[in-house]
This record gives sequence, C-alpha cells and structure tokens, in this order.
Amino acid sequence: MSRLQDKVALITGGANGLGEAIAQRMSEEGCAVMIVDRDPHGREVAEKLKAAGRKAAFQACDVTDEAQVKAAVQAAVDQFGRLDVLVNNAGIEGVNKPTDQLELAEWEAVMAVNTTGVFLCTKHAIAPMRKAGGGSIVNISSIYGIVGGADIPPYHASKGAVRTMSKNDALSFAPDRIRVNSVHPGFIFTALVDRYVKDAGMQHDQAKASLDALHPLGGTGHPDDIAWGVVYLASDHARWVTGSELVIDGGYTAR
Repeated sequence: MSRLQDKVALITGGANGLGEAIAQRMSEEGCAVMIVDRDPHGREVAEKLKAAGRKAAFQACDVTDEAQVKAAVQAAVDQFGRLDVLVNNAGIEGVNKPTDQLELAEWEAVMAVNTTGVFLCTKHAIAPMRKAGGGSIVNISSIYGIVGGADIPPYHASKGAVRTMSKNDALSFAPDRIRVNSVHPGFIFTALVDRYVKDAGMQHDQAKASLDALHPLGGTGHPDDIAWGVVYLASDHARWVTGSELVIDGGYTAR
C-alpha cells in the first residue's frame, strides 16, 4: 500500500518495541524513515528495512540533548530532502514509588525523556515541516495520560503533559498546516512493560493474565495495534484531524 508515499518521517525510540513496529509499518506504506534512538540496535532496524527495499536510516540521539535533536532533524532532511512526519515515541517508565518517596532526580529523569524530549523534537521539526508545506506530529502518550493508576507518578505526569502539549501545539501550528495528535496505548508487552512487571515483583505469565483481564476486548495489545494508528494519523486520510486523542487500549478506559 502507499498511504505515506513520498513522505519522510523521523521516529524517536525507533530501535525497538512500538517504535520499531511504527517504522516497519510506515515504511511499508511508502514513507522514508529516520530511526532515532540511543540504542544502536536502531541501525540494525534501518538496515533490515533497507534490505527489504525501503528507505531508512539511523541516527544516534538522546532526545534530552537539544544539540543532538537538532542534528537528528537535520540528518533526516539531508538524507531524504524534507520532513513531513514526526513521531515522538521515545519514553521511559521510571521507578515505581509513591510521590512522597520519590527523589527529585528520579522525577526529573522521566520528565526529561517523556516531556522535554517531545518539546525539543517538536521545536526543531517545525521549520522543515513549514518548508514542506505542512506535516503531522504524532505524540505517543498513554492511557495513563488520561486516567490514574496509583503508581509511577512521574510517568503519569509526563504522559498527561504530552496529551495537553499536543492540543496546544495543534492550535499553534494549524495555520502552518501542521497537525498534532496524541496516541494513548493500553498495555502492550514491550520492554517498558516487562520492566514494570519485574519491578512489581510479578512473574510474566501472572502479570499478563492480570493485565489481560483489564482489557474488555481480551488480551493485551500488540505493537502493530499502535503502529497502524500512527500510520493513519501521519497520512492524508487524517487531514482534518488535529488536537485529538487516539485511544488504542482494548477498551481499558471505557469503564
């Protein structure tokens, strides 16, 4: 298919999990993808896509470092000639402590990646998107940017911030034909959720059974469930969608 034919996307956290699935599906739809991550495995992901005849490249980048973010955006433009889509997917969960037991450094570490990283990547993507005549920014938030869970306070706060940032930037950049939306996944067994389960002292099978029961459609999600939502928001099929929340959670938040 070719829903993203001739578009260029920069995907943060693209080396594994949701980011890898997003890069895979976007490239299948004709998009050139710049995979951005601290994890060097992102280079293997890009090489695999290139071996399949798709346009892909890797740029090592820490999204909390403005100079590195600026260089990554420029690398995408230099490699592929333009920038049409930014997927702010990079994120960490942080330590699972109640607010009164958190250290300031533990709070700031999560906010730096999950919120400041979104700010920096958006900041530097705007100019090339304006030059391209518009674009789509897709911010990966979480169901826990909408509802509480009585755990990991910095994660909830950071994802709630991303949700509201998306709406605010949608209004700010609508005159530039730059759309900004957020995606809110339910539980998907990426490395992030695996760490969350381990920190909670649960066995994988036990945790999966418990989490499966929280999703009315049955079972936890798959990375592709989120990737196809991103493909839609990045495409011209979503040309009149901005400032919206795409909740992909198997019904978790419907209660």
